[in-house]
Amino acid sequence: MMAVRVQAEPIDTAAALAGLEAPGAGAVASFTGLVRGDDGVSVLELEHYPGATEAALEALAVEARARWSLIAVEIIHRVGPMVPGDRVVFVGTAAAHRGAALDACAFLIDRLKTDAPFWKRELRGSDARWVEARASDDAAADRWRAG
Repeated sequence: MMAVRVQAEPIDTAAALAGLEAPGAGAVASFTGLVRGDDGVSVLELEHYPGATEAALEALAVEARARWSLIAVEIIHRVGPMVPGDRVVFVGTAAAHRGAALDACAFLIDRLKTDAPFWKRELRGSDARWVEARASDDAAADRWRAG
């Protein structure tokens, strides 16, 4: 099973996790990213390029399945306005063994931060600014490109 969704609706992590419990799975690993309220952020707005964003996420899921023996992969990413505490991304993997599930989950979250076309804008009161890519995200993604 492989599922990739980009949506404005809140992410139901219980449903996403339940979808990963497939026959043959001995381990499920997941990551849920939350909107942070750092430095007074009141709203995070995410924009994407419809079609291209889903294709990029699907390509990452296919790559993860080729690198690890995965039974299931699920990626859900929100777009639109969100407030601190909202779930912005869910990545889940299922495999026969925990090592593959954990590594594939880390790979997917690290790579989607740099490889999927999303644009972030933070609002702090009446001030709004686009968020630049971070060197730490590039470094995390690069460790998977090397190996």
